[in-house]
Amino acid sequence: MNSGINVIEGKEKTFFGHPRGLSVLFFTEMWERFSYYGMRALLVLYMTQHLLLEADKGKAILGYDSIKTFVIWWKGVFGILASDVSTQMISSEIYGLYTGFVYFTPFFGGLLADKVFGQRKSVYIGGFLMAIGHFLMASETMFFPALLFLILGNGCFKPNISTQVGFLYKDGDPRKDSAFTLFYMGINVGAFFSPLVCGYLGQKVGWHYGFAAAGVGMLIGLMVYHFGRGYLPTDQFKASQIEAQQKSALSQSDWKAIGALGLLCFVNILFWAVYEQQGNTLQLWADERTHWGSVPSTFFQSFNPLFIFIFAPLLTVFWSKQNAKNKEPSSVSKMGIGCLMLGLAFIIMIVAARVIPEGQKGSLMWLVATTLVFTFGELYLSPIGLSLVSKVAPKRLVSAMMGMWFLSSFFGNYLSGFIGGYYELMTKDQFFALLTGIGVGASLIFFAANKPLRKALSADSNSA
Repeated sequence: MNSGINVIEGKEKTFFGHPRGLSVLFFTEMWERFSYYGMRALLVLYMTQHLLLEADKGKAILGYDSIKTFVIWWKGVFGILASDVSTQMISSEIYGLYTGFVYFTPFFGGLLADKVFGQRKSVYIGGFLMAIGHFLMASETMFFPALLFLILGNGCFKPNISTQVGFLYKDGDPRKDSAFTLFYMGINVGAFFSPLVCGYLGQKVGWHYGFAAAGVGMLIGLMVYHFGRGYLPTDQFKASQIEAQQKSALSQSDWKAIGALGLLCFVNILFWAVYEQQGNTLQLWADERTHWGSVPSTFFQSFNPLFIFIFAPLLTVFWSKQNAKNKEPSSVSKMGIGCLMLGLAFIIMIVAARVIPEGQKGSLMWLVATTLVFTFGELYLSPIGLSLVSKVAPKRLVSAMMGMWFLSSFFGNYLSGFIGGYYELMTKDQFFALLTGIGVGASLIFFAANKPLRKALSADSNSA
């Protein structure tokens, strides 16, 4: 018995030494991420090069006038004149709002799964809503309602796929960290292929073909999940009902863990504010300041998942060797290292901005090197955070706490859009220096709070 969690056991075939259910969740998430990152690869370019230009010419885009009015007002609060609010700035703000709300709704999706629907039904609901959203993108008029469907669908889908990974294992199972790393690789297999497929179709054939391909990917993911459902764990909310009958209160250690996770979530905001420039201002740099020949610039967004796919297994081996020598960093230390590497990556872009004259294009290697460094930063933070939440959150609140982790990404992603709005107002080296400062500053917070956080998160077995 595992605190009320039904763990699937037996001698059935395994997936790289893990339960078969992990393969179902791996491929489901792979296709869902294919749909998300395929759409994200096109989003800023679609708005800056087509949609918002058409809207300003009089094309009816449902909800655009209200959003534009809001952005002009909001920027005015920070002293930016209406005449300085460009198409790029509005696009960046919309990008930040969309990618932010994608991570806002999982908190509520986690609560609904815990108390009402259960994880399985929530995944189905979320997947269908997202498929509808992707196909609505074929209509320019329905662009903003499409984003709303995607946001709501992701809220039901994302936290409940992630928590099911943890439910496959007993408490203390040493495979859990590697399971989340494998799961994270599934995310990035989908993220690698999606810019190649959706990006090519969107930029070379037609925007709407790229968005439609993303919708097809989502439907394939739902099929994988449905036909593999027999390998998945029982919904957690059933166990939560038994715990509710016992009327047991949260312990002091539970509250300490919740508080520590809250602090980690706060610092996590800064990480994603910098990291998400990948689909925003770095994509603009790739399109406007980088030599590509006849290759679509959206291919840039395949670098990050490719590097994750290559280096995640090597990093897992490296950590295992460190652990054997009792030198593996704690989860909190790893997250601090991740933020530091993220910040340092943008020093490369500071140099690029000074070397490549304004209005000219430079080598692709500037983006390759930058992406390589912040990819290592991501590997030190994101899968480690997912695993940490799964390990230390009170069992009856694990979906809600996973939702809280994603909620921090809401603020981080919105902040990325807000910061990205200054891309055209600052010199490029100043802009990238700002990103460096945010990343390094976040790492300092992690390192300063390392000891008290490790004490509060006593369930984290990596205490080195």
